[in-house]
Amino acid sequence: MREVIRLENVRRDFVVGGETVHALRGVSLTIHEGEFVTIMGTSGSGKSTLLNLLGCLDRPTSGEYFLDGSAVRSMDKNARAALRNRKIGFVFQNYNLLPKTTALENVALPLLYNPACSAAERRRRAEQALLSVGLGERMLHKSNQMSGGQMQRVAIARALVNDPAVILADEATGNLDTRTSFEVLVLFQQLHAAGRTIIFVTHNPELARYSSRNVTLRDGRIVSDVRNPQILSAAEALAALPRTDD
Repeated sequence: MREVIRLENVRRDFVVGGETVHALRGVSLTIHEGEFVTIMGTSGSGKSTLLNLLGCLDRPTSGEYFLDGSAVRSMDKNARAALRNRKIGFVFQNYNLLPKTTALENVALPLLYNPACSAAERRRRAEQALLSVGLGERMLHKSNQMSGGQMQRVAIARALVNDPAVILADEATGNLDTRTSFEVLVLFQQLHAAGRTIIFVTHNPELARYSSRNVTLRDGRIVSDVRNPQILSAAEALAALPRTDD
């Protein structure tokens, strides 16, 4: 399988109040195309710092990070932003949708930074992405006209619209109730089955049972990196949940 992400002895230090905080302490990690990786860790484990590095929002103090063959550490801020827009699709806990904008416009937004993409092409690709997450009838709805689960589907469609090398999800079910969380997990498993590379950052160890590989951080180091011998079906878990009347 093609290598999509490679970290080589990555360290990230911050100076806080005159003291140096070692947020990541020599992290090495390789992720291949088509993997569904859960990254877990408690507060202070280095999970958020690693997320920022993987998403090209920051760069290592030392060590190397290669994203789809590109060396990130040597890049300046503008180069990282361009690489991020091409290679990473983000899904956030709080959706990060523009509130007075339609689902279609929200999904098309990343394509505005691609000068080769015409207005007609932006619309076509945004429509296709929304259809792929089951929101064909909600394209012209605004955020305040949608449920939390629907807004997260819009966010996932936005992450897909640039055909990224990696989908990076940050606590993507953190604001959702149990049933809606499993609906979103079903969608992520469908994306994985279709060959998408997914990195799902979470503090919830239960979610690890639905991915193919689980990486655990503690005190800035990887303390566990295991493949899941039996991936549970989110669709089956969803079907087993009791239904409640509104």
